[in-house]
Amino acid sequence: MENKLSNDFQLIERFSHAEVYIWQEKKALLIVANANYIPIEEFKELFTQTGEIIQKYHITKVIFDKRKLTVFHQPSMEWYFVIWKEEMFLKYGVKTHRKILPDDSVFVQSVKLGRMKIEREYPNGKYKELDIQYADSIEEAVEK
Repeated sequence: MENKLSNDFQLIERFSHAEVYIWQEKKALLIVANANYIPIEEFKELFTQTGEIIQKYHITKVIFDKRKLTVFHQPSMEWYFVIWKEEMFLKYGVKTHRKILPDDSVFVQSVKLGRMKIEREYPNGKYKELDIQYADSIEEAVEK
């Protein structure tokens, strides 16, 4: 994690492919991928358990640091957008999502194409009501 923020975020839970942190003062949750790929079942378990953390700490902003990922997986992205984000919005009011993508043009293009596919297949999805933005660093994601 970026040094100047390491004292602000508190590690809550470690998974085999990611770590989950919170910054209580900012009501921010940070998920940091620490592998090049997260298998979909673990991805779903990670985010399902993250929902419990969101509820417990009254989180209003979710930051997903994907910089270590090298493999893009469309089914995971679809589940994340149309199931998990909608549930967090409807249950807990979480509208603010920030993503930090890897410095990999193929991955970034895959994300763009994946979002286009989601928009085609789920034109009325709740994700359209959310504030979803990309950032280049954790610091920028916190401030945005």
